[in-house]
Amino acid sequence: MQKRPSNSYFNFTRKERNGAILLLLIILLLTTVPSFYSMIFKKKIIDAAGFEAELSILKTKQKDSSVKKYYRKNFDEENDRHYYQHSEKKYQQENINAEFFYFDPNTITPDDWKRLGLREKTINTILNFISKGGKFRQPDDIKKIWGLHEDEIQRLMPYVKIASNNSSAEPGKQLSAVAKYDQKRVVEIVDINVADTSVLIRLPGIGSKLSNRIINLRERLGGFYTIEQVSETFGLPDSVFQKIKPLLQLHDKNIRQLNINTASLDELKQHPYIRYNLASLIVQYRIQHGNFTAVSDIKKIMTVTDELYNKLSPYLAVQ
Repeated sequence: MQKRPSNSYFNFTRKERNGAILLLLIILLLTTVPSFYSMIFKKKIIDAAGFEAELSILKTKQKDSSVKKYYRKNFDEENDRHYYQHSEKKYQQENINAEFFYFDPNTITPDDWKRLGLREKTINTILNFISKGGKFRQPDDIKKIWGLHEDEIQRLMPYVKIASNNSSAEPGKQLSAVAKYDQKRVVEIVDINVADTSVLIRLPGIGSKLSNRIINLRERLGGFYTIEQVSETFGLPDSVFQKIKPLLQLHDKNIRQLNINTASLDELKQHPYIRYNLASLIVQYRIQHGNFTAVSDIKKIMTVTDELYNKLSPYLAVQ
């Protein structure tokens, strides 16, 4: 076998030389590119202090925005709960029919407040304030009225004229507007099964809404058989009920009764003590077992407890 000469290892063909040159060029390019890159794209120096300052401002803005949203939400809920009745939530969008005349808030009557466009709830707040010894000493004092809207304040302020001798007037010489109003509200004993809204509204703490609700409950029940049932009126505070309870009586106990053998599902479910579930069970019982022979048979329905039966039985009949 013929050996290759040693000097042949240092001889390259044209193809091998070209490959070596290309490889060197690539290596050279790779070593010089980073230097050119740093020259073209200069590194930006980060100002740490400035960055922290901008971040702090952004966080503050986000916090303020959250607080404003929270405050607005809760402010609206508080107004709805404390200042407005349900029908008054859109008060600002409604047109107010009001008269304009000069008045003294210390002596003005409830009817005059109504003429000025105030709501009954706000009027009662003012009367309570005065009855407890409160006094308006300057026009700006009406801003302190709880529940008075800003637009109402601006509307009323130009017409407030407070008499200068209010503070020096001798007590007891003349009935105040509140005293006269209280006298109008004094009523005799009320029969709750025959009284209408004009009588009920004169009871202490009872306004037009509560008087209508009491009558609505009475009609749906078929009449009251105990005074305690009045306390079931929706929205009637127990403190108000305890206040009016001594003024209530029941002479007329003409209760409207339901014939549980003939009353339809729709008739039964309208009663506040029956509603749909029990009405459906009564109808199903009639279908399966025939007519009820006595009102007490209704206790055979499992959901009718003794408490419910005692509450409901005065309104039921079997014919």
